[in-house]
Amino acid sequence: MSWVRCFVIYLVWGKWQKLIKIALIIMPSFFFTYASSRFHGIREGTGPQLLICLHGFGESAMHFVPLAKYMGSRFTIVGIDLPFHGQTTWQENRPFTPQDLQVLIERILKKEQQHHFSLLGYSMGGRLALSMVPVMAPRLRHLILLAPDGIKNNPWHMFVTRTALGNRLFRYVTYKPQLFFRLLTLVRKLGTLNESVYKFAFHSMDKLDKRLLVYNVWTCMRRMLPDLQKCKASLAQYNIRTLLFYGRYDRIIPAVVGQRLVDGTFPGEIVILNKGHQLISEELGSAILSKI
Repeated sequence: MSWVRCFVIYLVWGKWQKLIKIALIIMPSFFFTYASSRFHGIREGTGPQLLICLHGFGESAMHFVPLAKYMGSRFTIVGIDLPFHGQTTWQENRPFTPQDLQVLIERILKKEQQHHFSLLGYSMGGRLALSMVPVMAPRLRHLILLAPDGIKNNPWHMFVTRTALGNRLFRYVTYKPQLFFRLLTLVRKLGTLNESVYKFAFHSMDKLDKRLLVYNVWTCMRRMLPDLQKCKASLAQYNIRTLLFYGRYDRIIPAVVGQRLVDGTFPGEIVILNKGHQLISEELGSAILSKI
């Protein structure tokens, strides 16, 4: 190898090393084992309060990084990649349960040397956050839900994840989706499915790897079914400030659903942003801070 090539490799590798070091400084991440699995998380901000974040379907803890711009001086923000997402590897031959998530959160609390924390869940992560309320309410400062799933049960979701017949049908459609697409198109033509939901469903299922992700995640998370009455009772008993953020143009999870949870029995508020379903941004961090 000529000295010129050696010099070029040295320069390139030197730049990559600097970039890697900068990335680690800007966005510290960590791994920890749980049973046979390995979870990945990110840690942002330097604030004295702890905010644990649970991401949406097809996303990762990385999506919460923008919140640190405005929230990082008040909160230390910790997000974890949920099973089948990000850099987490879920190796258990069973569903992911509320008990599993509780153990993970308690390990984060111990690592951060905190007893109390605030909990934020976006979309699918909102369903998981609600599942934690009855068991972790005594330690919750704030509950922040962004277009949360789980307030209203989806009959189709219940059928394909909670029954043997439904799960077999779900698996069949995953590998042979023609029937699913025909039914989806028919329902759309009948006017019982809005265009946004149609596009979202089609985009989520148009390739095998996407369908497998939906199947694996829905099946793995099938035990994450929050009890709304228990959630309300816990939020009221411990007087937990609860914020629900929705997008004005969100046709996937509209704001009207939030009224099933925020019923005046605890300090809760619904906030409408001029957005669609994707809510996470630097500005959202500022909006959250203005309310808590």
